[in-house]
Amino acid sequence: MVRNTNRHFKFDWITIILFFLLVGFGWLNILSASHIGVTVDYFDFSQPFGKQLVFIFLTFGLVILLLAVDAKFYERFSSVIYIISMLSLVGLFIFGKNVNGATSWYGIGGMTIQPSEFAKTATALAVAKYVSDLNTNINTLKDQIQTFIIIIIPAILVLLQNDTGSTIVYGAFFFVLYREGLPKYYLTIGISILILSILSLKFGALVATITALIFVIAFHFLSKNKLRVFQSVFILVAAIAISFGVKFFYQSILQPHQQDRISLWLRLEKDPKKLEQMKRTFAYNLNESEKAISSGGFTGRGFMEGTRTTGKFVPEQHTDYIFSTVGEEWGFVGSALVVILFVLLLLRILHLAELQKSQFSRVYGYGVASIIFIHFFINIGMVMGLIPTIGIPLPMFSYGGSGLWAFTILIFIFVKLDSNRINEW
Repeated sequence: MVRNTNRHFKFDWITIILFFLLVGFGWLNILSASHIGVTVDYFDFSQPFGKQLVFIFLTFGLVILLLAVDAKFYERFSSVIYIISMLSLVGLFIFGKNVNGATSWYGIGGMTIQPSEFAKTATALAVAKYVSDLNTNINTLKDQIQTFIIIIIPAILVLLQNDTGSTIVYGAFFFVLYREGLPKYYLTIGISILILSILSLKFGALVATITALIFVIAFHFLSKNKLRVFQSVFILVAAIAISFGVKFFYQSILQPHQQDRISLWLRLEKDPKKLEQMKRTFAYNLNESEKAISSGGFTGRGFMEGTRTTGKFVPEQHTDYIFSTVGEEWGFVGSALVVILFVLLLLRILHLAELQKSQFSRVYGYGVASIIFIHFFINIGMVMGLIPTIGIPLPMFSYGGSGLWAFTILIFIFVKLDSNRINEW
């Protein structure tokens, strides 16, 4: 029997169109947030919007390259890609360039490259490769630990570079592992730690401990699965350790600016005068961002008509605070449209991930959706003051070649994997 070696590919144009819609709308807002003067030279490559236009142009070539590579290449060489990416992170401690207090860039001529952005894709590939291995069972402690190690290594390396925002993104892989069968008690533990941490910082370790005690007693009497004595004692000891440990971590480990951001978010400062001073000093970006968004109203002030945007009231508005430009110039309608586009992209990727015949492709697809969701959720929440200020870009929107290309690679590797689905057995 002669085997048919012809391979067919069907690219998902919905994902591709959504990607470029977000990139294009993002560039319009970068233009509005970074232009100077009344007359705009769209090809002024000394300005962020001009540089971003070059990045976007080069992105088309990158997309063609990613789609031209054989789909099996990404699975076969995922471990190699991961190792190279980790070495690039280690190299920053020797050759890295410090920008805004973070040693996260390589300086190459007049350009900078941020390897931590690309490390997310490498980690997603490595996790997909390990979890989809026939010898891996995510329900066993050994394989759970090894998977966590794959995720923790880049997270620690990025954290040591003083890039907290990118470190938090690695928590996105929890959703991936949960989809693949990670025991539910990890979710319970994670939520419990978060609640205890907030209670400890806001009301004190004693209140957090008492809350844990009430929960254990209620669970014992109301649940059908009764806790044993040693289980109850262990939970209470762990709750006490977490409650007092969080307080120590907050006061002794976190840097002053990180403490101030959390303090403002939870309103930990009791002195009204000091609180107002902290707002002016440490929450200036956030205050100006909220003013810009609120001034946009329902329909916005119009493209390049935002007074706070053109007046440069919001620092870093073309990067982390780009959504405030959307809010001021496009209003609620434009902001809702951006949110809808992101949600559609996420739902499309998750839908395609569930259709995959290969577990590697499915796990990677969930990794793509989770990483984008964490960026999207944190950035917009930060800009609107719903969560503490964390330096993290809005995918496809914020200015920066590394971020744009990293998300291009992240998404279009999955587009290629999905296109090969019809060739899978």
